[in-house]
Amino acid sequence: MSMRFRVESKSVAIALAVAVLLLFGIFPIVLLVINSFIVDGHFSLGNFREVYANKSNLTAVWNTIKASGLTMLFGTVLSFPLAWLVGRTDLPFKTVFRTLIITPYMVPPFVGAIAWGYLANPRIGYLNQWIRALIPGIEQGPLNIYTMGGMIWVLVLFYFPFSFLSISRALEKMDPSLEEAARISGAGPMRVLKDITIPLTAPAIAAGALLVFVAVASAFGIPSLIGGQARIQVVTTRIISYVYVGTPEAMHEATALAVVLLVLSVIALWFSNWYLAKREYFTLGGKSTRPTMVELGRWKWPMVVLFAIACFVFAILPVMALVMTSLVKTMGRGFAFDNLTLDVWRSVLKDKVTWRTLRTSLFSSVLAATGGTVVGLLIAYLKVKTRVRFRTIPDFLATFCNATPGIVLALGLIIAFSGKYGLNLYGTFWILVVAYFVRHLSYAVRQAAAALEQVHPSLEEAALSSGAGWGRVFRDVTIPLIGPSLVGGWFLVFMPSFYELTMSVLLYSSKATPVGYHLYHLSSFASPQSAAVLSVLILILVLIGNLLMRWASRGKVSL
Repeated sequence: MSMRFRVESKSVAIALAVAVLLLFGIFPIVLLVINSFIVDGHFSLGNFREVYANKSNLTAVWNTIKASGLTMLFGTVLSFPLAWLVGRTDLPFKTVFRTLIITPYMVPPFVGAIAWGYLANPRIGYLNQWIRALIPGIEQGPLNIYTMGGMIWVLVLFYFPFSFLSISRALEKMDPSLEEAARISGAGPMRVLKDITIPLTAPAIAAGALLVFVAVASAFGIPSLIGGQARIQVVTTRIISYVYVGTPEAMHEATALAVVLLVLSVIALWFSNWYLAKREYFTLGGKSTRPTMVELGRWKWPMVVLFAIACFVFAILPVMALVMTSLVKTMGRGFAFDNLTLDVWRSVLKDKVTWRTLRTSLFSSVLAATGGTVVGLLIAYLKVKTRVRFRTIPDFLATFCNATPGIVLALGLIIAFSGKYGLNLYGTFWILVVAYFVRHLSYAVRQAAAALEQVHPSLEEAALSSGAGWGRVFRDVTIPLIGPSLVGGWFLVFMPSFYELTMSVLLYSSKATPVGYHLYHLSSFASPQSAAVLSVLILILVLIGNLLMRWASRGKVSL
């Protein structure tokens, strides 16, 4: 087989992968931005004037900034001490605590919102029932999750792991010799923490904080389920209310709001990159040295107790609330023996709608993950294994699609693929596949790129010099070497796609309803007990998926 054919086959495969990303990822976002400036077929700022003349929209923007900023602040303040205790001290049971503390990262945020609704509903929440039983004379409350403070509480619990993981990785990679030098010089633990550890991890702290800000600004489930009860509107809930109106004018105003959300995300990401590029930090030493653990002394067991309480509140209590609610006949009567039943479980498991929505989510997620793994591998190969000019651009575009708020991407897909431009996917199963594929593609790219960097070029060169074509080398040499990482990347796309809500709220149809939207509908309008049963089922599936991911990737990847 000629070298010319080998080069051409490689180029065609990579070009097709990039074309798919441009068509289904970048094209819809560009169209959305253009449409926000179109009024009656002409370029105009009228949509923006119309949107921001409405006080409700201005309030929604302010609520979004306030909720995102406060969640970022509290999440970072919570993350650093927890990460430091786990990574830099002799705290007992660190492995268990670390696993429990990041459990909210594996739980769909809107499932967490449902759970905290069961716990702190002012009338029938379990915590309020227990408090009123202990303190006579209180008729309602005293806790009320349906407030701005309650919404921020739930947002912090389910988004602070982004910051925690970022800081934890930085602490693990930090050169311990710098801390050792400070200790030898006579600095105490707190002085080392203040003068060495915190400055060296500042980039990770900033990156984690901004990641939390962007994620919360893009969130829909928690603001809708918690904030909606208190009539607290954010940009995502306003966009969906405009889209549900269904008129062309409302759609244009929705795009104007979506552009503002997109700009907020881009500014946050730009600031993160600017900050990291401006400052130089050296956290890796030449030698791999195990860092000296700070001895907590008399504070060891008080810290264990505090950490255990945090793990119970963050991870165990919400799951308890879901399980308890799934087993009761009537909400508000408590978890009494005469109020227990399995009838709700039987009803949900026999419900054809439940299984139809599970099948829709399963098939769409499998297709999105498979497509994401193939396209992600080709984009990663272009970046790592070629010297083509602009080879990093597709990777950047995949990351940009992942950073784009899901609600913005979904709205762009509606505009691009409703038939006006020749392809009509809206209202079909396939628009879900496309949305999940584009949104989570970067996870597959990162996994494949990291694995390809470990494959020495001589292995492929030897196969090529023996006369094998590029396709055969790719299939018989490259893929087997990076197989576990590819499987890990597949699961990283599959899992968030399976329980996705934000995009699904806009893209679902009667023929293709994913389980995330079905659960949202049950919780908001139908049956809280049925919602609890489905939430527990989703958590079980997420746990099984995580275990399979760890097994298939040989422990390299997990949520």
